[in-house]
Amino acid sequence: MVTGGGRGIGRAIARRLAQDGAKVALWDLADHEGVADELKAQGAQAIFVPVDVTNADSISQGVEATIANLGSIDILVNNAGITQDSLLMRMDEGQWDAVLNVNLKGAYLCSKAVLRPMLKARYGRIINIASVVGLMGNAGQTNYSASKAGLIGFTKSLAREVASRGITVNAVAPGFIASEMTDALSDKQKEVLQGQIPMGEIGTPEDVANGVWFLSTDASRYITGQVLNINGGLLMV
Repeated sequence: MVTGGGRGIGRAIARRLAQDGAKVALWDLADHEGVADELKAQGAQAIFVPVDVTNADSISQGVEATIANLGSIDILVNNAGITQDSLLMRMDEGQWDAVLNVNLKGAYLCSKAVLRPMLKARYGRIINIASVVGLMGNAGQTNYSASKAGLIGFTKSLAREVASRGITVNAVAPGFIASEMTDALSDKQKEVLQGQIPMGEIGTPEDVANGVWFLSTDASRYITGQVLNINGGLLMV
């Protein structure tokens, strides 16, 4: 299951997991770019499931549909996320609540919904997409940074709760990744951005997807409660 799998980083994650033979359920409000059909055309087992990750009933229906079509839920990637940037003194409660509800509460609801089948199977991989700003902060993103910092704490706590049952819980914290937002930047702005990154370049969605893929496999079986930073050296901890 990849939440927010209809585009961007979620799309790249779905493609990478399918490439490795995983059956993929893309959860999103809409399959914006026909990713499920694309994967099926390539021979993968993939379905699109319309789900609102802030709504427990929608998630419950999504779990039922996923299990009915694909048989089990072994991997959950909590990728769905939004931004509503503003300086705190100008930020209204709606902007704060919307970001926390999708980015943090959504991960809580989805993780809770898949735990029962994972516990029964004594196997599972939960991977939460956090952000470098959850570790270092960013002006104008108090709501987004708080949601991602909360997601990291959530990751570490849940990892302790379920480790003895064969379930690992980890987070990936991307830095600056090529997206619609970075595409809109001027060459000068991109130059300044890249100047902050020791590797001198903005990452790609595929860079993030490869990290998620690793954490989803048995190659990472002894790794849990960790944050994998994928940021070109922007933040080293």
